[in-house]
Amino acid sequence: MPDLEYITLRDRPGLLDAAAAWFHRKWGVPQDAYLECMNDYLNGVTENGWYICLDGDKIAGGLGVINNDFHDRKDLAPNVCAVYTDDQYRQQGIAGNLLNLAVNDMKSKGVTPIYLLTNHTGFYERYGWEFYCMAQGDGEPEMSRIYIHR
Repeated sequence: MPDLEYITLRDRPGLLDAAAAWFHRKWGVPQDAYLECMNDYLNGVTENGWYICLDGDKIAGGLGVINNDFHDRKDLAPNVCAVYTDDQYRQQGIAGNLLNLAVNDMKSKGVTPIYLLTNHTGFYERYGWEFYCMAQGDGEPEMSRIYIHR
């Protein structure tokens, strides 16, 4: 098992460009959109953070917390987004550790609850998330599940 390190982007601001490029490759969202959100976080414009799992200097997984700009329940914010673990690192608890890091970091800043939109069932519940309601994701044909962490 690799020696993994869990950080916030503020812990390592030098990873800004690499992190934005990594998330862009995983999700296809324009790299500039990630850079804008990440710069807002690094510059203290928002406390909505970016969380990364590193294996040495390689990004193994990550997620962000952003205001809701991707589903019809605009009143439910902030939202965890872009949860991803590279294939070779799956089944090692990385996503769960990142989720816990994000929840605890946001709570330490007085930001609770937080939400996430997903089509997964059974995964997020393992980490203290509860089903909250259904919502329509932007451009999605089917409704998706919204979870809450209080």
